[in-house]
Amino acid sequence: MNLILLGAPGAGKGTQAVRIAEKYGIPHISTGDIFRKNIKEQTPIGVTAKSYIDKGQLVPDEVTVEIVRLRLMEDDAKNGYLLDGFPRNLAQAEALDKIANIDTVINIDVDLGALSDRLTGRRVCSKCGESYHVSTKKDEDCDKCGGKLMHRDDDKPETVANRLNVYTASTAPLIDYYEKQGKLVTVNGMNKIEEVFKEITEALK
Repeated sequence: MNLILLGAPGAGKGTQAVRIAEKYGIPHISTGDIFRKNIKEQTPIGVTAKSYIDKGQLVPDEVTVEIVRLRLMEDDAKNGYLLDGFPRNLAQAEALDKIANIDTVINIDVDLGALSDRLTGRRVCSKCGESYHVSTKKDEDCDKCGGKLMHRDDDKPETVANRLNVYTASTAPLIDYYEKQGKLVTVNGMNKIEEVFKEITEALK
């Protein structure tokens, strides 16, 4: 079972990815993780990727595609995998079709206005990383460890707006692309975590 997981920042992709990987016994392949691993191990492709990242530039599609291709050749991906964070655009999707046979693309659909509120209202403990939301957490102390809660830079309104705009511009064509291939399954990401997961597993039957 070769799967792709699509969803805007804050849509709960990470949470669902872990559950899907566990249930179906397939590796959760996050492009961010592969990049970090290759850079840490100083592989040839990792060194190339780092040269762009260090300059604050986007890693070119061909480098990203190659790093994913190498990961898909590893033994644990022989019986299937879940791709998270890839493809990010149409060029990557077309390149992926040349190196892999994707069975299903799961799109976690969320209302972007509600998503913006969810992200901008998020507060994170500076000590243990526990996450809270201002709608339910009125004081500024972590319930777990007593640390101070902070508003992360990437959860500031202007940053959130930018991240969502970038996502919408690059991913809307992907949804259309996979819909035309008959591979797209859309689930309601505004539901509770358990309900979203149930919807995903029903779609994969």
